[in-house]
Amino acid sequence: MYQAATDRYQTMQYNRVGDSGLKLSAIGLGLWNNFGSVDPLANQKAIIHQAFDLGITYFDLANNYGPEPGSAETNFGQIMAHDMKPYRDEMVIASKAGYVMWPGPYGNWGSRKSIIASADQSLQRTGLDYFDIFYSHRPDPETPSEETALALDQLVRSGKALYIGLSNYSSVQVKKMAAIFKEMKTPFIIDQPRYNMFNRQIETDLLPELAAEHKGAVGFSSLCQGLLTNKYLNGVPENSRANKSTIPFLHPAQVEQTLATVRALNELAQTRSQSLAQMALAWNLRQPTMASVLIGASRPAQVVNNVQALDHLDFTDDELAKIETILAAQTPIDWQAK
Repeated sequence: MYQAATDRYQTMQYNRVGDSGLKLSAIGLGLWNNFGSVDPLANQKAIIHQAFDLGITYFDLANNYGPEPGSAETNFGQIMAHDMKPYRDEMVIASKAGYVMWPGPYGNWGSRKSIIASADQSLQRTGLDYFDIFYSHRPDPETPSEETALALDQLVRSGKALYIGLSNYSSVQVKKMAAIFKEMKTPFIIDQPRYNMFNRQIETDLLPELAAEHKGAVGFSSLCQGLLTNKYLNGVPENSRANKSTIPFLHPAQVEQTLATVRALNELAQTRSQSLAQMALAWNLRQPTMASVLIGASRPAQVVNNVQALDHLDFTDDELAKIETILAAQTPIDWQAK
């Protein structure tokens, strides 16, 4: 029977989400990859146990995570029931609805029908009574914002969620939704955008908007799907995700464009006595609005390595300037490339 490490809260950093009462572990565990029906359950358990032992309390799911879609929630539910149930009140567990999940017109996007049904299914798969945070995974261009907001508000009022979040929304869309939530007194506290050294669009508009609204952020794709690790320092390995992935920017030709930048960043990380991944995570967390950054992991050792980023979060002005110079020389990545 799993027993959590008694010293799990001694070194983790916890950051307040905007002006809410909630704090998140500075590193959160994302279950987008490696937690599906095709992945060994024993390894999933080991990763979650290691994360919790290191003080990670934020666990991030979505209805469609797998593969197969839904299987990440099902597997997480099994691990919760068998190992983590005594620690439920120490965990912040999130899920989302908005991407395609089941056939027909109701298993996708942000209608009231889809949001409520998806949340109910997610609770059933995980075996939870409620989610700490429930997100609209993406804006629906055909559903009024008020309808999506009212559906999310209903989840809170019916006890199925404690807080509400948005993901993949623009700054304009966040501002509009925030005004609706404010009028209804819905506890909307957080937005989840993509953010890393290679993808910084949110710095100019979304992060300032979140700060103005007193909301927090949790960043995903924190290591750009492995580009900001040592995985590709010597080129594209044959068995790497870049050779298997359908994600456009992980196409081998795109990865090759980043190698000079990745190597220069790695050299700077070494002068800081950090791995490239550790420096990249620390750099993400320099943003005051960023309450947490999500990591993925295929084995427990990766969790250990990434959490060590918290040992050195400070940057000198010279280091930040060097990072800007290195990134300025990078050929812009075509995020839609095939």
